[in-house]
Amino acid sequence: MQCPSCQNTDSRVLESRSADSGRSVRRRRECLNCDFRFTTYERVETAPITVLKRNGAKELFNRSKIINGLNRACEKTLINSSKIELIVDDIEGALQQSIRKEIETIEIGEMVLAQLKDINEVAYIRFASVYRQFHGINDFIATLDSLKPLKKQSLASVV
Repeated sequence: MQCPSCQNTDSRVLESRSADSGRSVRRRRECLNCDFRFTTYERVETAPITVLKRNGAKELFNRSKIINGLNRACEKTLINSSKIELIVDDIEGALQQSIRKEIETIEIGEMVLAQLKDINEVAYIRFASVYRQFHGINDFIATLDSLKPLKKQSLASVV
């Protein structure tokens, strides 16, 4: 690490601690040449993930888009923002672990739905209605039927 004061490359670590919710390490260092103290941060370098949109366009993965969609889907439910952050962390982690660095929006949407299915059915339906572009009540009914099949009759026969 290069000293910001004298540009010497020899320093010693005085203190290390976790930062950014465990995503980086904060280190206090002291230059062995001039005794100047400075702080550095170490983060894991990740390869950028490219998202293939439905219209064929490509863009870099943006976790805030998933957070915004989940916030709308989870509005007035018991799912709080910290749970939404955990969902997005899981999805982003899975994408980073993937060998492929180009992911279709369909795959990301299905990952979100898989998480929501076990957490909250209302949020699941809300997210699915936008993500899958529902056009009418039949789309809602089909999704509801897939969530919890009824033993004697389906929701489609009720309507």
